[in-house]
Amino acid sequence: MFVNTPEQLAENKLLLLYILSEFNMPLTNTQLTEFVLENDIMNYFMLQQFLSELNEADFIVGDMENPNQLISITKKGIITLNYFLNRISNSYQEKVTSLVNLKKESLKPNTIIKSKYKTLLDNSYMVYLSIVENDIPIINLKFNIKDKEKAKYICKKWNEDALNISNNIFNLFD
Repeated sequence: MFVNTPEQLAENKLLLLYILSEFNMPLTNTQLTEFVLENDIMNYFMLQQFLSELNEADFIVGDMENPNQLISITKKGIITLNYFLNRISNSYQEKVTSLVNLKKESLKPNTIIKSKYKTLLDNSYMVYLSIVENDIPIINLKFNIKDKEKAKYICKKWNEDALNISNNIFNLFD
């Protein structure tokens, strides 16, 4: 039924790495599956098989069985993608980038980034940072900081780039 050469299979895996790289934020299995199926990139069964293989090879990280688990590309995946990127045509890269940018807009309202700090009794500050996606807490961080300016700075940076920062935190566990 499906006739795919080893080169085509490898290109499809590279394409998944490219998609995750272009999103530049963790996606749930459901979000990634919807994106791939909506844009007729590959069928569901191939997608799930490739995700499992990419996960086993440590090119991506995430629990493929859990539809709400976040999936993101690892450093190893980025290095591999950069090395073999020329196997994905420029026109297809542009098409996927355009589709990703459109999809990112619809994903943003579902993601809530929160940051705040409170003064403690000992005049230190507790900084609270979180990301909630579709009412599911993705990450909650709490820091005790001695300096108010540092607490403000941490909140500011979190608000500017929380998805990237959290992705970097998740990648520390690779």
